[in-house]
Amino acid sequence: MGFVGSLLGIIGFAIGIPVGLLLGFFLFIYAEPADVEDPIVRPIDEFDTSSLLDILPEIPLWVKHPDYDRIDWLNRMISYMWPYLNKAISGIIRSTTEPMFSKYTDTFQIKSVEFKSLSLGTLPPTFHGIKVHETNENELVFEPAVRWAGNPNVTLVFQLLSLEITLQLVDIQIFAAPRVVLKPLVPTFPCFGSIVVSLMEKPHVDFGLNFLGGDIMAIPSLYQYIQDTIRRQVASLYLWPQTFEIQILAGSVGTMKKPVGILQVKVVRALNLLKMDLLGTSDPYVKLSLSGDRLPSKKTSIKMKNLNPEWNEDFKLTVKDPQCQVLQLHVYDWEKVGAHDKLGMQVVPLRLLSPHQTKGLTLNLVKNMNPNDPQNKKSRGKLEVELTFKPFREDNERFSGPLNRNGIKINTVGKASEDVPLHRAGLLLVLLQGAEDVEGKHHSNPYALVTFGGEQKKTKLIKKTRDPCWNEEFQFVLEQAPLKEKIHIEVMSKRTGFCLHRGESLGHVDINLDDVVYNGRINEKYNLINSRNGVIHVEIRWRVI
Repeated sequence: MGFVGSLLGIIGFAIGIPVGLLLGFFLFIYAEPADVEDPIVRPIDEFDTSSLLDILPEIPLWVKHPDYDRIDWLNRMISYMWPYLNKAISGIIRSTTEPMFSKYTDTFQIKSVEFKSLSLGTLPPTFHGIKVHETNENELVFEPAVRWAGNPNVTLVFQLLSLEITLQLVDIQIFAAPRVVLKPLVPTFPCFGSIVVSLMEKPHVDFGLNFLGGDIMAIPSLYQYIQDTIRRQVASLYLWPQTFEIQILAGSVGTMKKPVGILQVKVVRALNLLKMDLLGTSDPYVKLSLSGDRLPSKKTSIKMKNLNPEWNEDFKLTVKDPQCQVLQLHVYDWEKVGAHDKLGMQVVPLRLLSPHQTKGLTLNLVKNMNPNDPQNKKSRGKLEVELTFKPFREDNERFSGPLNRNGIKINTVGKASEDVPLHRAGLLLVLLQGAEDVEGKHHSNPYALVTFGGEQKKTKLIKKTRDPCWNEEFQFVLEQAPLKEKIHIEVMSKRTGFCLHRGESLGHVDINLDDVVYNGRINEKYNLINSRNGVIHVEIRWRVI
């Protein structure tokens, strides 16, 4: 009897535990308390102190934080449009996920995965406030506080062998505080190149998941596991500094490409040029430029009465797209009166050049680039040039620390870093974005003058304004880093129309370029000297070859 009793006890234990757990699960899922009462709704002024503390997390951010603005107008607009937004967003979700589901078909014994129903419900998300950041960058940064307590009806059906498994997503709650950056701002609709989104804190996500007629999210251990998994996955992908970028405009549309290197051009000589003057000679000179570049063309000197001129002159051009840009070379015959006669031309695609390798070319001059033009068969002479493309250093070192007498950084152990000399050639980029509160005594038609290294460059003139926006960039090619040098920027006003008063200065500023060399870039607003409240916004970058 002892053996039989022990055996029956083991069998009862083995059967009773699973049955008890199964009964407990269904009782936990389906049992409803009988003492559920409707909540009491009262005005907020009738709450006591403890009750107010309980509901404090639910108060909108625009009430608690003065930096957040109230945007009820946006919530009303979303509420009116929600039935249409619901269908549009659901369609995007369906079209996006169906190709993903097809990858799992016929794997893991899954025959099909499809939506039985897909709706985001009748309750739209609400914005509890928005905070807009002011920056000196060419971008718009804002942080909305988003909450969505929705009633979606999303039913997913899995066909596993001969079984049909149904999962239903219900009663979802999402609280998130994303940061949205629209950059760069461009003069092409919709006026920004991309949308960059990141989360400033881990989002709160809660939802119900019906399976076999019960909400499996009601199981405490499973609920906590899924919550932790969602938080970790979302944080690893989108929590700041991780970002999610949506490209709006292509790189070649609306956005200004940044320089990537310097093209060094040496115009050596020309041979057997055409005779354009009455005495059987020509007065040649060469104009050179890069395609897609708005900067003025470079010019050689004029060689009077010479059909085989030698120049040996060097020029530096800024390259923005070495795969697409071409060097344009035009040879002209100088005329004292009237238009200059064209002797010939030729182009050189930059993609033919290898970085840091000098390439000598002897080019046959043609009238134009039309291969079917019979006049291109006529001999127009040759042009010899030497080309070297020097790209900027991708990982531009940020110099800091003391320098020795040769201008080379000394490392932490007192030895000079020979591979990081400061006396390297490069490009100084000066972007004048605009000015504020610049006012003249007699007129306010502001423009800016940039003076550096004996060169002076000028922005366009904007009439009748105290807050001009130029957004113009100027380039200075330098043989070495501009250490212990300053750039002078002066805002001027010029008379227009029948005004009797001449131009006047609205203020100036001298900017030390040491910080630009050490840090690679500065982007600041400077108070103008000799101006009551004037401020100018300048961005300066230093790119090393």
